[in-house]
Amino acid sequence: MRIPGSRGAHPGWSGPWRAGYAWQAAAFLRSLILAARRSGPCQARIPRPAIRTAAYSLPAMSGLAKAAGVFKSVDYEVFGRVQGVCFRMYTEDEARKLGVVGWVKNTRQGTVTGQVQGPEDKVNAMKAWLSKVGSPSSRIARTNFSNEKEITKLDFSGFNTRY
Repeated sequence: MRIPGSRGAHPGWSGPWRAGYAWQAAAFLRSLILAARRSGPCQARIPRPAIRTAAYSLPAMSGLAKAAGVFKSVDYEVFGRVQGVCFRMYTEDEARKLGVVGWVKNTRQGTVTGQVQGPEDKVNAMKAWLSKVGSPSSRIARTNFSNEKEITKLDFSGFNTRY
């Protein structure tokens, strides 16, 4: 069956200049909008580079802590609305800004857990951030810290997300 007014070689084809194409364009745009809504607030931020460069590796530690060789290590678990709100990504960014190393990951129980290592003052700043600030959309109910100890050598070379 040929659509009246179609010009293409295919009998049912109508080009973008025809009204028959409008519903396809509208459906495509609708699917893009729904996909953007489903992807969440994380996509609104500027994406990080796909390849990790030297800038993302071990941050510059303070000379005093490096000379003394004394670092602090602490495990943490954050409770509340902390999954699906880019909490891990913001945690990774904050850790890199502060100059601490370690990891972060989601748990099956709906919490976020991880480990932080570095100079004591920077680890304490990260603990405060994990307890009070978090990502913009998160709601932190409480944060548990455990295995707090002094170490002489860092176990990690950077801060990353585990899966």
